[in-house]
This record gives sequence, structure tokens and C-alpha cells, in this order.
Amino acid sequence: MFSIRTDLAVEAKEIYQKQNNEIPGVEVQENVEGDIKITYVKVINDVGERMMGKPKGTYVTIDMPRFTHYDGETMDDLSRVLGKTLSTMIKIDDSMTALVVGLGNWNVTPDALGPKVVSKIMVTRHLKQLIPDQIDEGIRPVCAIAPGVLGLTGMETGEIIKGVVERVKPNLIVCIDALASRKMERVNSTIQIGNTGISPGSGVGNKRMEISEKTLGIPVIAIGVPTVVDAATMANDTIDMVLDEMIEQSQKGGEFYNMLKSIDKNEKQRMIQDILNPYVGNLMVTPKEVDVVIDSVSKVIANGINIALQPALDIEDINKFLN
Repeated sequence: MFSIRTDLAVEAKEIYQKQNNEIPGVEVQENVEGDIKITYVKVINDVGERMMGKPKGTYVTIDMPRFTHYDGETMDDLSRVLGKTLSTMIKIDDSMTALVVGLGNWNVTPDALGPKVVSKIMVTRHLKQLIPDQIDEGIRPVCAIAPGVLGLTGMETGEIIKGVVERVKPNLIVCIDALASRKMERVNSTIQIGNTGISPGSGVGNKRMEISEKTLGIPVIAIGVPTVVDAATMANDTIDMVLDEMIEQSQKGGEFYNMLKSIDKNEKQRMIQDILNPYVGNLMVTPKEVDVVIDSVSKVIANGINIALQPALDIEDINKFLN
């Protein structure tokens, strides 16, 4: 069967629910804070894991309000919600060290989210070591790294992170990466937080060493934003919309209507993939304003992480520190 590419748990839930009324082993809860919708998807057992194609754990999806990228106040509100949500998933005290990892290729704009977030993180570990008397006791030691990608470094990202973990010995890792979405409307407008770790490059089909508590021995929180969508998926959705419109317009029970209704959607999906592959290969699509969006989203995520890791400070204090 044609595989629809998505890294979002909420989309995996929607895809399964479209074919089945219930999802065994999965709990879903929705909250709203102002204009911001928050969806919690919990995969609680092996059955849910198999149905969703996601490891057991908690996945939180935060939907960004429209025009977030052009409104500083909305961006700050979103950072506060992200920070509050992230705080509930962090289990370390003020004396423990957090490592923030920005995954991705800084030379490719849709994949530069992780490195851009790292550039805006409030890094304090060295200050706590060098000038402890001048740093407030409530400031948590935080360090950060943007390890690049295999094509730039010749090393697996997981290998680099594992080496850093063995040397620095952090108590928590927060990973940021660009994801792939099932729907174009979710691109650059959704933030996902998960406590099950991450596989770098999975969004574009490049499976690498998993970064998780299982491989590193410490909790790993993954934060991602879908910045691309698969071209074959877009083509399939467009054809589905055309077919639905033709079915609606045609005479019910007529020969043309029956022909349209009899089209096998799985066969159609396979045909689209077969047609596109020789010409465009594994093509991913991103909006033309992605550079502006990545800049604003990276600031939102960085401030959210800063708020969660530095609970003694508010967003105004954090902005002063970074400026």
C-alpha cells in the first residue's frame, strides 16, 4: 500500500481514523489557550504503537495562529505556551545540565530550523563554571550544539551527540529538527513535541541513528516543525479533490458516476508515485516564504525552550540576555 509520509502523530491519528472509527491504545485530548490549539496524543501500549507507527509516548501538537510570523506579540504568546507545555515534560532540577541539539543542514533553508534555534538558545553552562558568583542560583546550566549532517561532517549525527553526552554528561537532551507533513496547510504552522526521541532525516526518508533515551541513556525531548510536504502526496490530494468534484457534479447512478466511484485510491496512489519517480525522484515541496518563516519559528521555539529551561526568568529577561 502507498505510504503517506508524515512525522506528525496528530496526522497519523487522522489517517488511521479515516479508515477506522477507533484507535486502540491511543488517547487524544484537545485544549485551547487563547487562539492556540493544543492536541495531546498518547500512545499507551503496543497495539497503539503498531497502529500509529509511532513509539509509545506523548506527542503534543501546537497549532500556530494565522499570521504568527508577522506579529511579535503572537510569537511571544506562542513561546509561552510552548514553554509551559515543555516544562511539564522536563524532569530535571536547577542543578542538572540540559543539552540542546539543533539537527539539520544550515545550508538548506527548510532544514536549517535546528541550527537557527541553537543560535538563539540562552547558553549558560560555561558561565556557571567560569563566573559562578555572578550568576543567579536559579539559572540552570544549558549547553547547545548544531552537529550538522552526515554529508557535511562525514559522521553520523547520533555518533557526535553520543560523544558529547559521554563527555559533558547532561541530564536531558532537547532536540530540534525539521519534519515532513501530510498536509500543506500544516507546513510551517504546527509545532510537535514528543518524549520518544527522534531519527534525524526521517522526514525526507534518510533514516539515521535514533536519538532517544534507549540509545543515549538520558531523556530526550524532540521538537519539530513540518517544513516540507511530499510532492506525490500533494499530487494525490489534488487529484482526489478533482475526482470528488467530478463525482458531485455527475449524475448519480450514471455510467460516468459509477466509473469515478470505482477508482481504486490505493492503485491511483501507486500510479502517481511510479509516474513521478523517473522525473523528479523523491521531491519535497516547501513554500516560497520559507526563509522568513524559519527565522520567526526558530525564535518562537528558542524562546519556548529558554522559558522551560530557565523557569526563574520570564521572556522579557530572556530577550535582554540574548540581546
